[in-house]
Order: sequence, then structure tokens, then C-alpha cells
Amino acid sequence: MKTLIVKARRSLVETTSGDPSDAATSTLEALRALDRAAAKGILHRRNAARRKSRLARKLAKVAKAAPAPAATGKGKKAAPAPAPVKASKKK
Repeated sequence: MKTLIVKARRSLVETTSGDPSDAATSTLEALRALDRAAAKGILHRRNAARRKSRLARKLAKVAKAAPAPAATGKGKKAAPAPAPVKASKKK
């Protein structure tokens, strides 16, 4: 289990310039191992959930940072994407 988690973390760190699919597969293997460990009582279920959450956040960060496909227009620049609008919280 620990080996799978370490491999997943390393693949996430090394993926900043590479292919994120390798990181995704190693992360999924680590998540499954954590689930199995929690089910068998090796890890506390909340400890497993915390570790899974941390791996998932790192994977989402890598997926978000992955470069977007290049525009195919000849010599024309693509229009910049609009800024996301934050929703206000109601009390």
C-alpha cells in the first residue's frame, strides 16, 4: 500500500511536463489499495479518506495544469477565456 502511494505521488510530481494519464492510473491503484486497507481494518477509515483526498487534490491540480490543445487557426490568436465568476454565499 505504501509503495503504491509513493509511486502515485512521484508520478504526480513528474507529470507536470508529461502525460497525465500515467499519473491517473497510478493514483487510481493507490486509491484502491487505500480502500482495501480501510475495509480490512489495516487503516482507520478516516485516515484512508484523508490520504485519498490528498492524492485526488494533487491529481486535480496536475490535470488542471495540463496544457490545452493548440488552436488550429492560421495566424489568428484565440480569444482569451472569460474570467470565472464566483458565486456569493447566502447566509
